[in-house]
Amino acid sequence: MRTPKPWILPTEPATRSMLAAMGVTDEMIATHLRIGRLLRLRRGVYVSADAWPDDPAEQHLVTAHAIQVANPRAVLSHQSAALTWGLPTPGFAAWHSSPPSLTQPESSLRGPRSPDAEVYERSLRPIDVVRDPHGYAVTSTARTAVDLAARLTLPEALVILDDVARRLVAAMVANAHRKDFSNPKYAHAARELLSAAVGRPRGALADAISKADPARESPAESLTAGHLNLSGLPMPLFQAPLATRIGIVFPDFLWREQRLVGECDGGLKYTDPRILIEEKIREDAVRETDHRVLRWMGREAMVRPELLMDRIGRALG
Repeated sequence: MRTPKPWILPTEPATRSMLAAMGVTDEMIATHLRIGRLLRLRRGVYVSADAWPDDPAEQHLVTAHAIQVANPRAVLSHQSAALTWGLPTPGFAAWHSSPPSLTQPESSLRGPRSPDAEVYERSLRPIDVVRDPHGYAVTSTARTAVDLAARLTLPEALVILDDVARRLVAAMVANAHRKDFSNPKYAHAARELLSAAVGRPRGALADAISKADPARESPAESLTAGHLNLSGLPMPLFQAPLATRIGIVFPDFLWREQRLVGECDGGLKYTDPRILIEEKIREDAVRETDHRVLRWMGREAMVRPELLMDRIGRALG
């Protein structure tokens, strides 16, 4: 029996032609597929079985990269780009629960389309496309944000736009601090970059970009802010300074005129006793400044925002 020729299996998706350039024959590919050392990701694209990740999010990206190597002009976009950049999701579904998504010029797809992928045909400007750490083409954070926000409601869109606005501000300064994210000059510059990513935004997308605020620190804050905008209730300041006996604190929401502080809590806060104690001390100090404090869970803004807006409206009088 002939001894199989040894070869290094690809740890990244590789096409048949790429393997052939390394001296790998069709017979060698077939042998390793048969013994389970090689996986076929799609027609003519392979990866080592040892390189196939256990994590569903990573599996999503490897599958998307397999489509890219077969179609070099394809660019990761939408949910696949959001997954690449680690952008927050506006709901309960993870980005990787959707099919891989790619954008490419019209009629540039070679071979059959993947039935398990979303492929958008449109032109992207050079400024819209960057490379991820592995060298794959992906839409920039700003372009990704506006692509996703364009098909979302205002509260959901702000979850993504606020996050990317913070990233853009952080890229403008060295060692960004809270004051930088609250600086109107930087906030305006971030919104301009978001608008530039889509050219001339119109309608609901233009409105959402105009309301993006890098001062908001969590998806739940952004979601709440979006519903406040829709409700017609007075808009608060976000992470604004408030002097107390324990020093300056920065509430999530501050309605100065109504002397109301709003705090949007996540689940982690209630699993760490030290955080609970610190929050109690902080809340007592805020109340001593003659401010009322209203707390809500981030989940409330996702599941029953109308009830949350009613609570806030009653607290505002």
